[in-house]
Amino acid sequence: MSPTSSAATAPTALVTGASGGLGTETIKKLSNAGWRVIAAVRTPDALDQLPIGLASVVPVVLDVTDPDSIHAAAATVAPVLADHGLDALVNNAGVIVQGPLELVPPHALRRQFEINVLGQIAVTQAFLPALRQAGGRVVNVGAVTARTAVPFFGPVAASKAALASLNDTLRLELKFLGVDVVLVEPGALETEIFHKAEKSAADDGWTGEPEARQSYVKALGQAQAAAAKQKATPVEKAARTLTKAITARRPATRYLIGQDARALSFLRILPDRFRDGLLLRTLGLSRASFPAVGEPARSG
Repeated sequence: MSPTSSAATAPTALVTGASGGLGTETIKKLSNAGWRVIAAVRTPDALDQLPIGLASVVPVVLDVTDPDSIHAAAATVAPVLADHGLDALVNNAGVIVQGPLELVPPHALRRQFEINVLGQIAVTQAFLPALRQAGGRVVNVGAVTARTAVPFFGPVAASKAALASLNDTLRLELKFLGVDVVLVEPGALETEIFHKAEKSAADDGWTGEPEARQSYVKALGQAQAAAAKQKATPVEKAARTLTKAITARRPATRYLIGQDARALSFLRILPDRFRDGLLLRTLGLSRASFPAVGEPARSG
């Protein structure tokens, strides 16, 4: 049975990261489309950030990095799913760890993968019995940087690349069990997650020697200035695509969100060196502007 099949009850979706911009907007759209939504947030305090006045929304606390929290959430919603199962699991929870790989602290890298990769699989494992019962689907929220790496976003790109690989494996492994698997790959979105990433980077600090940190200061400024000029996709538009991936009778295997996502996806087919040069020039990171230590900058 597909998520859009008629049943005694409304189709049900569980959305992690429900208190974020994309999660919240998707919950509203699903609710308006007649879905019952289990809105999962990491902490009890985040429950206050969920949309109010939607009778079809069932809030639950679920920390994707905590096995006990996942188990407790599954037990809490079991009565809701008992008769029909789960029509869609939307793995939307995630964080962005950013910065030069030379300087990103190991604990920040571990956090990146614990949330964006291991947490997603742990939640999927916990709810697969309910997904099989309903003949539902898993919708994973990745990122286009999994296809084309961008300077200073290596940690998140690597985690989303790992998620994309696991997504493809799950799509093959679960197909014969009647569970579909879909990957949604946004580019830059108008959400708070990028501001949270900047704060997290400041809180984490950098590893490495002062000389190494200093060597990246100008480059980071140039890249940030270039990124600020790019047009991010409105959350409402992104939520429309995510909702389509959840509700379509025959979904595509992948959905790109945003003009920048389509552009980066296209760059993947270019030769490596040519693509590298194009990306670096776009971000203002030309080699002439950043001489090696002890090498004078080129004029002109």
